[in-house]
Amino acid sequence: MMTTTVRLLGLFVCATVLVRADESATTTSVTAWLRDAVRLPCYVDGHVTPSQTAWWKDGQDVSVDVLDSAAADVRPRVGLLEDGSLDFRWVREGDEGDYLCSAQLPGNVTWRARVLLKVASGPANLSVSINPATVLSNGTLVTYRGSTVSFHCVADSYPSQQMNWTFRGAADENHLMASAQAPWLDFRIKDVQPAAQGVYSCSANNTVSHHAANKSAELLVYYVPDRHPECTWVQSQDPTEVHFSCSWEGSYPAPTLQWAEEQGDQGTRRVFASEVTDGLTVALNRSLLFGGQTIKCLAQHLALAPGQERSCSFLLKPPYPEGEPLASAQEGSNVTLTCTESTSAPPAKTTWRRGREHVEIVAGAKYFLSVDGPTYRLTIANVSKDDEGVYFCRSENPLAVFELEVYLTVRASLAYTGAVIGVFIAALIVASAIVVAKVVYSNRHRVCLGGAFGRPGDNVGDVLSLVESDDELFNAPAPRLPPLTPANQTTMVQIHHIPSGEQEDTGTTAQTQEEDQEKLREELPDLVTF
Repeated sequence: MMTTTVRLLGLFVCATVLVRADESATTTSVTAWLRDAVRLPCYVDGHVTPSQTAWWKDGQDVSVDVLDSAAADVRPRVGLLEDGSLDFRWVREGDEGDYLCSAQLPGNVTWRARVLLKVASGPANLSVSINPATVLSNGTLVTYRGSTVSFHCVADSYPSQQMNWTFRGAADENHLMASAQAPWLDFRIKDVQPAAQGVYSCSANNTVSHHAANKSAELLVYYVPDRHPECTWVQSQDPTEVHFSCSWEGSYPAPTLQWAEEQGDQGTRRVFASEVTDGLTVALNRSLLFGGQTIKCLAQHLALAPGQERSCSFLLKPPYPEGEPLASAQEGSNVTLTCTESTSAPPAKTTWRRGREHVEIVAGAKYFLSVDGPTYRLTIANVSKDDEGVYFCRSENPLAVFELEVYLTVRASLAYTGAVIGVFIAALIVASAIVVAKVVYSNRHRVCLGGAFGRPGDNVGDVLSLVESDDELFNAPAPRLPPLTPANQTTMVQIHHIPSGEQEDTGTTAQTQEEDQEKLREELPDLVTF
C-alpha cells in the first residue's frame, strides 16, 4: 500500500523585535515555501501605524508604493502593505536572506527590525522503488525467497533533506534500515527471507522547514518448500471408491493443487479437481480407474519457474493373489492355507471365503486369520471331512476383484490306516498263494526227477523209458541210454506201448527199440531244459 504524507503549506513567522534608533536591530526569521505567499512584519503594534516604512536587502531598497488591496490582480510580486509589512505574493529561489526595515512612528520615533527570510521547498517528488519485485493489481510488491532485493528512494528538497528507510514487520514495530542527508537513499537485502516481509517506508525531511514526505510499499516474500507434495490414499466404505489426498504445506501464498491423469507421452492431462489450497482430496470410483493408470497431484506456485512443477503420483495396479492351489491335511489335525498379495495399488482388501457360495470366513474357534505383511493365512483347527472343499483368497481394490482358488483334501486318521494296510497285505499274500497254486497245477504233467528243479550245473542225465504192455510183462530189459555230454542235463521219459501180438517177436522188438534209441540220441539237443 502506498501512502504519501501530504505537504502542509503554512507560514512560519517569528516575532519581530523592534528597537529604538539608538539601539542595534534584533534579527528574527521567517520561513516560506517556494511559490507560497509570505509577509515580513516590521512593526507589530495594532494601535500605532508607522507613518513611513522602508525595506532593504543586501543594501538595496525593496520598498514600493503601498499596495491597493482592491486591485489584487495588478499588484506586483513584492510590495508594502499599509501596516509597513513587506508582502510577497509568492516566493522563489533567491528571495531568502536578511531583510532590514525602518519604521517612522509618531513622536519622531524610529523603529528598526531585521528579518531573516528562509525559503524552502520539498520534500517533493518522493518516489521509492524495490527490485526485483512484481507489482500486483493492488500495488503490493512481490519478491521471492533467496533473492537480493534493492531499495531506492529519492526526493526533491530545498535546500536539503534528511532521508530514512524504515521497516515494520509482523511484530508491528518500526526498524530503521538506513539513514542519510542526501538527495537519495539506497540499501540492499541479500538472500531475502520470509521474515523480511512487511511494509517499507521512505521519509524525506526538509532540514529548513522540517516538512516531511513519506511513501510506503508493502513487500511480500513468496516461497515454496523444497520437497514435493505428499500423496496418500484412503479406502472409502465403498470398496469400488478411493480418496486421493495431496498435501503441500509450507508455501506462501497457498499453491494451486491439481489432481489429474497423465494421458500418453504428449503431456496431456485429464483434470479431476483443481483448487488454490495446501491440501486437496478427490474421490474416484472404479469407472474412472484402470490398471497401469497414473494419477498425479501437481503443485503450481508463482515462486516456481515455468516447467518446474512439483508433483507426486500413483501408478495403479489391480490385485493379484498368489499361492498353492492344492492343500491336504490329516483328519483331526490343523491346516494352514496361505495367500500372498503384494502388487495392488491402492492396497487391496484380502479376505478368505469358502465354497461356491463364497461365504466369508470369520475368525473364531474353528478358524484363525492372521496377516504378516503381504501374506494372509487361514488356519483351520481340528480338520474333518466336512472341511474338505474349495476355499478362496479374495483380494479387492477400487480397480478390480481377483481370487485365488485353493482346494483342501482331508485324509483319514492314522488309527484306521494300520488296519487298512494289514488287510491289504493279507489279501496280497492270499492272492500270491492262489497264483502259485494255479501255476503248479497248470504244469502238473511235467515230472521232474533227480533234482529237476536244481541248479543248471547239476548233472542229471538219466532217462527212464516206460513201456506199456497189454500183459504188463517185460521179457527183456529196456536199454539204458548213454549219458548226455552237454552241461545242462535233461531227464526224458519215454512211454512205449507194446501190443500183445508183438511180444512173441522178440527179435523184432529188440531191433525196433535200438532204432528208436538211436533216433532219440539225435533228437536230444532239441529237448526243453528245466
